[in-house]
Amino acid sequence: MIRLLATGFGAAALLGALAIPALAEDPDISRHRTEQRLTFTDAEIREGFFKIALDAELQFGARAHRIRKFGEPVRILVDGKVSPERAAALAAIVRDIRARIDHLDIAVTDDRKVANFVVTLVAADQLLPTIRARFGIERARQIEHSLNPQCLSGIAKDGAYRIRRAEVILPVDAGEFAFYDCAYEEMLQALGAINDDPSVPWTMFNDDVLMGFFDVYDQYLLNILYDPRIRPGMTRKEVENLLPEILPTTRELVRRNNTRDQASTSAQTHAN
Repeated sequence: MIRLLATGFGAAALLGALAIPALAEDPDISRHRTEQRLTFTDAEIREGFFKIALDAELQFGARAHRIRKFGEPVRILVDGKVSPERAAALAAIVRDIRARIDHLDIAVTDDRKVANFVVTLVAADQLLPTIRARFGIERARQIEHSLNPQCLSGIAKDGAYRIRRAEVILPVDAGEFAFYDCAYEEMLQALGAINDDPSVPWTMFNDDVLMGFFDVYDQYLLNILYDPRIRPGMTRKEVENLLPEILPTTRELVRRNNTRDQASTSAQTHAN
């Protein structure tokens, strides 16, 4: 999996429809959700944020260790002709992300003119051909050689480090768990949590960690990123100065969201 900075975007591949059965939550996702760690120290959250938000897994051009995030409403166009079922699942994932990240205006749109984030769903055997069509032979070769991607996300930023356009390419037929694991990771990375780091054991932004849902630790990272006090282009030092006042707010947001989930689950259990 790879994050491409300041890349161009080309035409989508057109594929025949694939029928994907609608399923209840995958058992592996349910198990990971139950087993996830829920409490973290300020130091653990701070360390993960700097490693994930200030670097990039693969970058074309000069590296800049600065915050990158959308500074405008995020409107997502899903090219879901290949699988309407997966397109519907993607829309539900976007709603889940919106519910868990405060100060992020994100929604699916059918209007290509207003979309600044495009998700293309492809058959697994069309992932690499689609990458080559999007990014050109030379860059695609570098992507394939460096990371052997199973799915892909990329961003284009302006000179102020604001993300102006994002793209995600997801295979729809690699299995239920693989689809959700790829979808959550790539969607969130395209929002600015750009790097993968094997030294952070609690984050989905670690190729050795599989989740399939929006886990508590990464809710901390994304809520810090989209706190209005964190601005595109900020350096580590600038963010460090703000974290003592941001972390308590972030903790309350994550607590509120996950308390709501527990209450909803309890209500469903009693109803059944």
